[in-house]
Amino acid sequence: MSIKAADVKKLRDITGAGMMDCKKALVDADGDFKKAEKHLKELGLAAAAKRSNRATDNGRIFTRITDSKAIVVEIACETDFVAINKDFIDLGNNMIDVIIEKGYSAINDELESMVKDLISVIKENMSLKKVTVTDLTENQVATDYIHGPGTIGVIMVLEVEDAAKITDSVKELAFDLALHIAAFNPIYQDKSSIDPEYLKEQTEIFEKQVEGLGKPANVVENIVKGKLNKHFTEICFLQQKFVKDDKISVEKALANLSKEIGTTCKVVNYSYNKVGE
Repeated sequence: MSIKAADVKKLRDITGAGMMDCKKALVDADGDFKKAEKHLKELGLAAAAKRSNRATDNGRIFTRITDSKAIVVEIACETDFVAINKDFIDLGNNMIDVIIEKGYSAINDELESMVKDLISVIKENMSLKKVTVTDLTENQVATDYIHGPGTIGVIMVLEVEDAAKITDSVKELAFDLALHIAAFNPIYQDKSSIDPEYLKEQTEIFEKQVEGLGKPANVVENIVKGKLNKHFTEICFLQQKFVKDDKISVEKALANLSKEIGTTCKVVNYSYNKVGE
């Protein structure tokens, strides 16, 4: 008999079993949902639904750069053993293929069904946590960096004012900055992006620390300003010491590259992605 795709999807949503298993069960049951569901349970293929409440504290970050997009996918699972499983890794890479092919930019039913299909095979709870797609222009250079077994993934996007001057040096710095983000995970991009409430609170903390020094007001103000500037080097990406040369800041590394290639090079986007965060 003919089985509608909508009916297959409905049975899959109920049982968590794979799409092909659901279709076969409906065919064998002549379209009877209750019989098909029972049949899947008897075969042990409806286990995914039972696992849906299990914690997924492990997983993997997947990234890919194309000429026009930077893509990040996070899939969570129960155990670190599954996170290094070939089928699990293939799932993430195949999912990115689908995202590129169909122009997806967010989690949707098709992508989630890919995860459910693997749950029915591996017999462990999984969930699709993140899909982000960043569009790139012709004068932007993007790079990705995956740390360890996919526990951290970074996307770094630099923009060069003159696209004709995108050199290997630009690509190399983009990768080094991705390494930097993975190592330090800065809270803010630069001083100007700091949350005003956070800045106010931190200023009050430093003022409290120095109020008992008995110094003139202008001296106290300078001490507080110095403490703030030091704090900026800890929490702001552009003000941090560059991971490849701690004698200069990230901001200075970008300025040096801009001078080398004869046009402005700046950070326009980056993302730090860690499993479970």
